[in-house]
Amino acid sequence: MRILLIGDIVGKPGKDFVAQVVPKIRQSEELDLVIANGENAENGSGITPAIYRQLLAAGVDCITLGDHIYRKKDIIEILEKEANIVKPANFPKAAPGRNWAVVSTASGEQVAVFSLLGRVFMRPVDCPWTAADRVLAEIPADVKVRILDFHAEATSDMQLMGRYLDGRVSAVLGTHTHVPTADEQIFPGGTAFQCDVGMTGPYSSILGRSIERVMETTLTFRPTYFHVAVSDVRLSGTIVDIDPETGRATAIRRLMINEAAANAL
Repeated sequence: MRILLIGDIVGKPGKDFVAQVVPKIRQSEELDLVIANGENAENGSGITPAIYRQLLAAGVDCITLGDHIYRKKDIIEILEKEANIVKPANFPKAAPGRNWAVVSTASGEQVAVFSLLGRVFMRPVDCPWTAADRVLAEIPADVKVRILDFHAEATSDMQLMGRYLDGRVSAVLGTHTHVPTADEQIFPGGTAFQCDVGMTGPYSSILGRSIERVMETTLTFRPTYFHVAVSDVRLSGTIVDIDPETGRATAIRRLMINEAAANAL
């Protein structure tokens, strides 16, 4: 089984590029499942029902979210109704949304997907390690393939989660920092790991935002609105090959598609 996790989709450039590229990547990479972090898809912060539907139409099978999950309150109805979009599982029980999802590939194989928020330099949340144990206890035992999107700031948090879940999930893949890391590996227990799979959006930017606006506020302290940038759009993500019988990862590699590569697909 081959699964792609697409890193944080940022604004209109990111979501439009997903619509352009994902159908081609599904074919060229022979993907069985596509997961995407969509928490920055609406103008850089949050997601709307329309974007949720646009991502599904593009070929995304499941959507994970993070600390900006509720920036657009109309997404709450989708979170409560749909079975292929998840909130961070260490949010309070009363927070809208599902703690985990089980989605099926075209061949009928099942994959469990969940998301957790890190603790270092992040908003106050419940313990992600305790939440991971709780989620894994709830997922049906016959669903062997299990993917965690760990939405965290600190690489120490990310590495600790990978080691903690080694042998219990198929992959621990990080999002949130928008910067892809070169540490993809498979741990001894068969869990694929990468601190951060990167950003899908404009790379001529500061983490997806206008360079000039961010620089002005940084240098002068004058408040400005950080517009989503528009240039050098890329899709960044990570592909994991998994044995569906055991849930163990057999390969992991980074994926970066720029506009020239997208046109060549």
